[in-house]
Amino acid sequence: MADVEMKDAKSKSDAKDDIATPPLSPVSEIKSNVTLIERAVSTLEPRFTIRVLRSLTALRKRLDDKALCDAISEIYPQDSQVRSSLLSWLPASPTQDESMEVDPSPSPKTPSETVPETEIYFRLLILHHLLASPSTYSEAINLANETVQKIQSLNRRSLDPIAARVWFALERAYELGGELSDARHLFLAAQRTASLRHDDETQASLINRLLRSYLHYSLYDQADKLISKTNFPTSAPNSQYARYHYYLGRIKAVQLDYTAAHTNLQQAIRRAPAPKLAPGFYQAVHKLFVVVELLMGDIPERSLFRHPVLEKALRGYFDIVKGELPVSYSVRTGSLSQFQTTLSAHAVSFESDRTYSLVARLRQNVIKTGIRRLSLSYSRISLRDICVKLHLDSEEDAEYIVGKAIRDGVIEGRIVHEKGWMECGGQKTGYGPEVSEMFSRRIGYCLELHNQSVKAMRYPLNAHRKDIVDAEGAREREKELAKGIQKGEIDEEDAMGGDF
Repeated sequence: MADVEMKDAKSKSDAKDDIATPPLSPVSEIKSNVTLIERAVSTLEPRFTIRVLRSLTALRKRLDDKALCDAISEIYPQDSQVRSSLLSWLPASPTQDESMEVDPSPSPKTPSETVPETEIYFRLLILHHLLASPSTYSEAINLANETVQKIQSLNRRSLDPIAARVWFALERAYELGGELSDARHLFLAAQRTASLRHDDETQASLINRLLRSYLHYSLYDQADKLISKTNFPTSAPNSQYARYHYYLGRIKAVQLDYTAAHTNLQQAIRRAPAPKLAPGFYQAVHKLFVVVELLMGDIPERSLFRHPVLEKALRGYFDIVKGELPVSYSVRTGSLSQFQTTLSAHAVSFESDRTYSLVARLRQNVIKTGIRRLSLSYSRISLRDICVKLHLDSEEDAEYIVGKAIRDGVIEGRIVHEKGWMECGGQKTGYGPEVSEMFSRRIGYCLELHNQSVKAMRYPLNAHRKDIVDAEGAREREKELAKGIQKGEIDEEDAMGGDF
């Protein structure tokens, strides 16, 4: 019987665990979020609003017309102007009208009790719902403009977190509608206002909106000027910082500053959300990151291309590194024909990713790698053979490319123009001024890192005074013991610990 009771108890506990956490319906979740927003306004704690906005991505995927109508009807009374304004953006639902007539109980809230942040939150939900269908893009643009004007007229600091999301939705509406350039003057004016009001979250969102608008139309110079004239807020959330570093990495990569681009893309990857939460952004950053690594002369790790989120998205970039044959690496071995074949095969994919111009720059890296391998294999080789092996157009091109490689220090050698060949120098040893200079830079970096770490260490305030007080107390006790021994009040054995 004891075994039977244990099984019953276990089955009951399992059943309770299964029933304990049922998923909330969209209407219930919206009502719970409205409660958190009102709590954030009453207590002046923006963390409750931020908690609401974190669930926006998952909630907007489950929204439909009926859920939004039901939530608005339960929050606002029937005679509310806000309710009629919000419902005007949604299609009329006959089932909703019947339920409104049947329900005789008045809503517990009145229009005066509902905070403006709730209305802006509902507008944000409706805006994302309209963006889900191409037929409602124009309505989304009109709703976004009206919402932005209302936010600017209210001028409430408790609206700042929601306003940042509204600006993102506005940009998305204009972009999907093909009118992104028309919204640029709105972003510029709002960015100046946000900087004057010290609205860091909205300012960070608007800077990213402007950078995306410039990069969408390949206006890299204007984007670089915007970065130089503005200061990105240090208190911005990680999501905004990740986008900012990604846009900065794209700008630096186009400007041939691959080291800065690599650093910014690394920061974007570190600050980005989990791959399963934001797979699109994760893939876009890694596509650019792989190209920048190749342009720097490094080969990405093979494990990166095996990531479940990146495996399919990086297939074309993996072919650029690997080539069609399993043992032939187009970039690593300098196979120019293999590189051109792979580039032509994935040209459409690279164009859609806006990385085709950067991938095309890898041709010079492939040629440099091939020349370096030839210089290590031959002590003297004709320009005609170089042209054949590297699949170049003519001997003049081969002579120009080899001369540039010698001038840049890629290889050691000289060109004998009269005889039409290249004489290669000896292979560099592992010793020399270059190696000592490199070790000197590394040692200096380690010493500087140690100094900065020591400066960054924190010590308790006035901790040394405690040791001074203890030392003074010990000296006073020794003086008292010495006086007692001289006067005969304390025996020396007692002072030393008695029998010990």
